[in-house]
Amino acid sequence: MKEYLIKSGSEVDLSKWDPDDKRLCPEGKIEGLKSLLEINHDLEMLQELLYAENKHRVLIILQAMDTAGKDGTIRHVFDGVNPQGVRVASFKQPTAEELAHDYLWRVHKQTPGTGQITIFNRSHYEDVLVVRVHSLVPKEVWSRRYEHINNFERLLADEGTTILKFYLHIDADEQKERLQSRLDEPDKRWKFDPGDLKERALWPKYIKAYEDVLSKTSTPWAPWYIIPANRKWYRNLLVGKIIVETLKGLNMSYPEVSFDPAKITIE
Repeated sequence: MKEYLIKSGSEVDLSKWDPDDKRLCPEGKIEGLKSLLEINHDLEMLQELLYAENKHRVLIILQAMDTAGKDGTIRHVFDGVNPQGVRVASFKQPTAEELAHDYLWRVHKQTPGTGQITIFNRSHYEDVLVVRVHSLVPKEVWSRRYEHINNFERLLADEGTTILKFYLHIDADEQKERLQSRLDEPDKRWKFDPGDLKERALWPKYIKAYEDVLSKTSTPWAPWYIIPANRKWYRNLLVGKIIVETLKGLNMSYPEVSFDPAKITIE
């Protein structure tokens, strides 16, 4: 998966990343979907092991432009996984209580406990993305937050949290098609928000903001992966593979029991 990993300290130019890439599955969609079924099975087993061992914490962060498929990624990658021990946290516009605290206060409360996987559908990165693009705070404020975020994630990692961050990369043409699909199909129309068009008009500003995020906050303890997301099946396959490989790398094992099973008889 190293082809998609952003090395710490590197400068990211998203124009050089192909959102149509499918190099790890050149055979195409049918083979990709077959591989995803295997990934789902592996992830189901590994999540159960993570929960049983109760030693590790896993935080998965999904960020993307509108329509890139954060919800779809969660739905398809974690299909069949026992919801016990897996939780999704979404971050909407801050409440009055949240605004009364520092911007990471509401985020820290949502991080995973031992044995858990928590998926952030959007995250603390909104405070260097939306906040920046819409000039909600001065540059001198949001520009300090890259260091805050790196230190926050370092704290989590030092305390035993494995962090994976995925930027789902689509191009403007693909977003246009997906927005149009939401308008044209009655069962998708509920997903459409006219405000999405205002955000789409800010595409260049968002791309620049994402490039800075990826460049400044991909660290050895909390790496970013750029996921080609024009092809939904490849997006899901790639995210699933990275998660499975990472969980396997934790070298987990089921806990030893304090009794001898051979000496127990169930009447």
